[in-house]
Amino acid sequence: MSCVLVSGSVAYDRIMDFPGLFKDHFLADKLHNINVSFSVEKFTENFGGTAGNIAYNLTLLGLESKIISTVGSDFGRYNEHLKSLGIDTTAIHVDTTHLTSTAFIVTDKADNQITAFSLAAGGKSYIPLPDTKNASCSIIGAGSPDDTRALPAHYRAAKLPYFYDPAQSIPVLAPDDLKDGIHGAAAVFGNDYEMNLIAEKTGWNEQEMLKRATMLVITLGEQGARIVSKDGEITVPAVPVGEVVDPTGAGDAYRAGFIAGFLRALLPDKCAQVASAVAVYAVEKYGTQNHHFTREELATRYREAYSEEFPLE
Repeated sequence: MSCVLVSGSVAYDRIMDFPGLFKDHFLADKLHNINVSFSVEKFTENFGGTAGNIAYNLTLLGLESKIISTVGSDFGRYNEHLKSLGIDTTAIHVDTTHLTSTAFIVTDKADNQITAFSLAAGGKSYIPLPDTKNASCSIIGAGSPDDTRALPAHYRAAKLPYFYDPAQSIPVLAPDDLKDGIHGAAAVFGNDYEMNLIAEKTGWNEQEMLKRATMLVITLGEQGARIVSKDGEITVPAVPVGEVVDPTGAGDAYRAGFIAGFLRALLPDKCAQVASAVAVYAVEKYGTQNHHFTREELATRYREAYSEEFPLE
């Protein structure tokens, strides 16, 4: 069976809740000199990182994946977790001179987040470049900046479809790096803020990006997503969330759902609907890899939201 190559970070997420609003603790005339401390609640450590989260959700969808990433000396328990799920970890590099990447995430009552992320071992480039044999497609997520720069050309040369999702790596990538990643992508993923940042750094508007990429998938939280392609633009409504518990990892779950639809040759709007159905499960659980669903539960959620049959059945 072919697999999805998933590159990006593999990290330990240390997630905390702030019982107030960040905006109440920043003074508009003092933003040049910020010195604040937040008393947080419900501190937990979870398995996370863009690559780990996407692979986890692909597994829930019955798809095989192989993670392309570099981890540190403390990777052991995360490795056991991934292997227990049937995720292929044989391509993960271990750098024993560093620790595994770690994210410190604080979420306020309005689901705004402040994150400090240490790449640590995850900042090391992945050498040699991954074998694309038996791969069906790939996704380039945020992780080592060197990998984010090198993988687009590698996948283009191998004629392997790839999704480009630079996200947290956007600030450290040069404009030419972002342009090269967009060139030839099956889709460019980003929320509205990230897509605006890409446009600002590259000087390309959406139409200029579409001269190089097949489509843009712009997520809008509870407002759904915009799918922009050469055929025009469509807005896909989001699946309603039962209870917002923790939005961390929802974007990664969304990407896994979209890839599942892509591999079934679904139209972009159907891919986005499947993606939204998967993402709500992440929002309704604390942490990025603590949610679960069966195919039947996902299908029911999809039918209730869109009043049509689940297209992955």
